[in-house]
Amino acid sequence: MNYDVLIIGAGPAGIFTALEMVRRGSNQKIMIVEKGLPVEKRRCPKTKTKQCVSCKPYCHITTGFSGAGAFSDGKLSLSADVGGDLPTLIGEDLAQETIDYTDKIYLEFGADTKIEGISNPEAVKEIRKRAIQAGLKLVDCPIRHLGTEKAQDIYFAIEQYLLEHGVEMLFNYECTNLIIEDQKCIGGYISNGKEQREIHAAHTIVATGRRGAEWLEHLCTEHHIEHMPGTVDIGVRVEVRNEVMEKVNEVLYESKLVGYPQPFKNKVRTFCQNPGGFVSQENYDNDLAVVNGHSYKELKSNNTNLAILVSHNFTHPFNQPIAYAQKVGELSNMLANGHILVQRYGDILDGKRTWDKELARANLKPTLPDAVAGDITAAIPYRAMMNIINFIQALDHVVPGFASTETLLYSPELKFYSNRVSMDPQFNTSVKGLYCLGDSSGWTRGLMMASVMGVLMGRRLAEEEQK
Repeated sequence: MNYDVLIIGAGPAGIFTALEMVRRGSNQKIMIVEKGLPVEKRRCPKTKTKQCVSCKPYCHITTGFSGAGAFSDGKLSLSADVGGDLPTLIGEDLAQETIDYTDKIYLEFGADTKIEGISNPEAVKEIRKRAIQAGLKLVDCPIRHLGTEKAQDIYFAIEQYLLEHGVEMLFNYECTNLIIEDQKCIGGYISNGKEQREIHAAHTIVATGRRGAEWLEHLCTEHHIEHMPGTVDIGVRVEVRNEVMEKVNEVLYESKLVGYPQPFKNKVRTFCQNPGGFVSQENYDNDLAVVNGHSYKELKSNNTNLAILVSHNFTHPFNQPIAYAQKVGELSNMLANGHILVQRYGDILDGKRTWDKELARANLKPTLPDAVAGDITAAIPYRAMMNIINFIQALDHVVPGFASTETLLYSPELKFYSNRVSMDPQFNTSVKGLYCLGDSSGWTRGLMMASVMGVLMGRRLAEEEQK
């Protein structure tokens, strides 16, 4: 099987590489290989079973066309200040210009025209004032909210557009390895569990998303692809009543706050805020269950959830940050018998575990019904736990009531960005013909910046074809 471009992974980075090539009139043969299913066939059984059944061979929430994006709440961050370190590689101006361009593509395929976080500048100033008083930084970022159900419609429209314009897609196949000869990538080996095929291509693009970070790290080591250990985020998903977050939800929709709390002064940040949203579980290939959150356009809960993440940067001689975070997650899973662990904030301060009866009689009802009440401090390392506790106390000055006794903390919330692949601004790696995009590359975080990286890759390949 011979192609001009092989794209491994049908997440936003891979999708927008192919989309930009098509939009620019490219005649190159493109193949997208995806481990999961087309977006219209992705189904999470939990909607019927009411609890995670650990789907095999992969989790439908994280795997399939559009990646985890189809089952996230679908927030597009419209500022180059948010979404990873890609601007340091390509320049802030180009990053912002491409965000604006990519945003218009999402609009063409049906994204909501409303932009959150820009309608009340005076109220934003007041929130920023309280953040400063608490020692936190409020990061301005306009948000376009797709909504979980709407995101699936948008990506389905993109999927059909690509198919109609000759992009080939192979589902239920995973890439087992790259084909590299004389330090040049000429394609990849793919398998559906029964048969293995070889796909040869002049350009091979790895865009396997956050869940593919560990796999890519192994490939980098095996094939001597230059990379460096980067940051891994360890944290919790916090859930409070909507009444607590009412003003922030109304003014900003998503409050992106950053702090460096005592005593360790590690970077701690909020991430993925979901007004009226739902806490969810995702499962990785190694049976690791992690917590996430999403929100719908129409269906709303009484709660708001958001992540609080502590950044961990390791130095020589340690070079396994992903494995470190996985061990933390495995401890949480062990305590919850393979499920997500939940604990009340007040119980953490009191040095006790949470019991089901305490959750049942509180104002705040968990939106993840099969979460197991227990003690997350038995799994999360002391340094990370102290950072989280002190950050929540600071946040309580910005949002009074956030640090209440019944505030819920779910564990583990993990973000694997560790394997940062070395590349130049044109995304050339140390192996000729190989490019790594999106969250698995270590350069982006989230839908928009991954999409931007894909647009720039597609633009480059289309321009080279025309020369």
